[in-house]
Amino acid sequence: MPISRSPILLLVATAFGTVFIGFGINAILRPAHALTFFEFARPPTSAVDRQLVDSLMIIYGVRDIFMGLAMYAAAYFGNRKALGAIVLAASAVAFVDGAVCKMNGEGEWSHWGYAPMVAVTGALLLGSP
Repeated sequence: MPISRSPILLLVATAFGTVFIGFGINAILRPAHALTFFEFARPPTSAVDRQLVDSLMIIYGVRDIFMGLAMYAAAYFGNRKALGAIVLAASAVAFVDGAVCKMNGEGEWSHWGYAPMVAVTGALLLGSP
């Protein structure tokens, strides 16, 4: 059996989906905590700025939940190529998240450390017949 057909890849992709959903829920329910993943030491103190950041964290959270649910759906319906493309796209999101951290001075490897694992998983799934 080719590695692209391995059931382990489905489990790994689903695990990544679960992680993204967890990040998304955290961003929605605990925006100040989710900001720490980007090395932003503290949320803004003014009410107006805080509302803006909290609103943006909801958008960020929904983005992550969408990625996770898209992975679940592709895995559930058995479309490995679609799953591979979604997982590969998620690795690009992780890379960009790291780039934003780097632009702000630190924390990029918190994202760049797992992006290659996600990318390899997606690429292997894309090799499915």
